[in-house]
Amino acid sequence: MTGLRKMSMDAPEELRPFEQDSGQVELVNLASGPVGRATFRPGWQWSKHIKPIAGTDSCQASHMGYVLSGQMTIRMDDGEEAEFRTGDVMICPPGHDAWVVGDEPCVVIDWQGVSDYAKK
Repeated sequence: MTGLRKMSMDAPEELRPFEQDSGQVELVNLASGPVGRATFRPGWQWSKHIKPIAGTDSCQASHMGYVLSGQMTIRMDDGEEAEFRTGDVMICPPGHDAWVVGDEPCVVIDWQGVSDYAKK
């Protein structure tokens, strides 16, 4: 595709809700792949709300993203753990669980791991 193009996460091309109304990911599709804005509500955890959709023991997506707001902890299958907060850039390989920390939704822009994320 050539030329100027405007897209908006407020008018996504695709919307994927999470289990138990725990959040959603809104996607726009670029030639290089989708970009998503994921909103994880307080109480959200991958192993509770995405695992039933993914059908794997841990998240097998590789993520590269930017935290717009809120906090999230990610624990790798090997036990390594890190907390990501507003303003952090996140690089996360496959094989992890994650959960929201605190009472504020965590909103993340992800440009690497959303092509099949939370896709039924």
